[in-house]
Amino acid sequence: MKYLKSGKLPVALSLTALAATAVLSAQIPAQQRPLQTPTFRSGTDLVYTDVRVQDASGRFIPDLTIKDFDVFEDGVRQNVSNFAAIVGGRTMTEIVPSEAPAREGLIMPPVSRPPTDVGRIFIIFIDDLHLQPLDSIKAKQVLKTIRDTLIHDGDLVGLVSSGYSSVSFDLSPDPKRLRFNQAIEKTMGAGMTPQEIINASQTVEGPSGLRANAFTAFKTAYGILDQAEKVTNRRKAFIYVSSGYDFNPYTDARYKALQSLYASPPTPVESGRPTGGSDPISGLANEAASLFRNPFEMGGQQFADADLASALGELTRRARRANVVFYPVDPRGLVAGPDIGTQLSMQEHAEYLTTSLTSLDVIAGETGGKCICRTNDFKKGLQEVDNAMSDYYIIGYESNNPDPLRVLRRIQIKVNREGAQKPIYKDWYSIKKK
Repeated sequence: MKYLKSGKLPVALSLTALAATAVLSAQIPAQQRPLQTPTFRSGTDLVYTDVRVQDASGRFIPDLTIKDFDVFEDGVRQNVSNFAAIVGGRTMTEIVPSEAPAREGLIMPPVSRPPTDVGRIFIIFIDDLHLQPLDSIKAKQVLKTIRDTLIHDGDLVGLVSSGYSSVSFDLSPDPKRLRFNQAIEKTMGAGMTPQEIINASQTVEGPSGLRANAFTAFKTAYGILDQAEKVTNRRKAFIYVSSGYDFNPYTDARYKALQSLYASPPTPVESGRPTGGSDPISGLANEAASLFRNPFEMGGQQFADADLASALGELTRRARRANVVFYPVDPRGLVAGPDIGTQLSMQEHAEYLTTSLTSLDVIAGETGGKCICRTNDFKKGLQEVDNAMSDYYIIGYESNNPDPLRVLRRIQIKVNREGAQKPIYKDWYSIKKK
């Protein structure tokens, strides 16, 4: 079969040919017209993921090649076709599949190539709904440290807040840090103070407004992750500036506040009764109440930790689907004890710190990041984030599992190098077509 090279026909000749074709088609009955050539469509799942390989000491291994990686999807070995080694923020090695020679009668689509300039993406999430007003100055200082330590020219930076600071800057370069400085100036903690939590209206889901603030923050993060999922072939870090979450804090202090609010006053002096005594019925009620547990640790609120774990699980699933790594930062730093004005016991304060910081540990550990918490040396932790974002590998393959119903895929990456870390697991949710 011979092919004619495509050329340009005169405009008048082209219009004449089209008109003649339309007339002939109208004159020929539908039963006698030649069948149209069927169109066949096919697609392949093209998957890109980034991976950071470390030795036993936690140092990045920079000299790996495409042959050092074995990729499995749902236990089935995949053929790695795309590979890039980024060291110090620069692409040192890049391998893309060569275009296959066209076969006669078959038109192949062009091979998609990853961008040669693999930049870094930083999403700065200021969870001001979970930053204490008195911690606003600390939060501003932490943001300045992030600006000076982590952000370099050429990085794409987006800044968003969860509440009243009203920070919203789309992902774009910020060479002079002008947008970052504006975000720092607008940052103001709006989280509920311990006293507000204790004195709030107590509902079946805990203090009024507490969970609403948490889910407002999560919803904001969901929207950011949905947008981040559309960006591929780039390293993405989610800097999560927050003090963490606890759905049922300060149970003893809340119960004592409720008891003092509804306590029965002493009854007037009556004949035959000792002065200063209380109503016998109230006394019996108080004695009976003392035999039961704290009501804020019973009923629906006993599942508060499970509800929190479920909410954090959804957040981390969306992050893995978007191939985003969480790096929570707690501006409080090292916390010795409760403030004098809070009237909290050391035990209650310690339990709240444990729960709130554990929530940050979870979203970091489940996405491959690190929680920069329980420390006043934020610069050291941010330098580790900078290194993690500058040294990594990008691996791409065409999935050999065409089943569209297999939305959840389990990706396992093995490194054939002695001394490298254990196999790396990633969950891939979104099926992307080439």
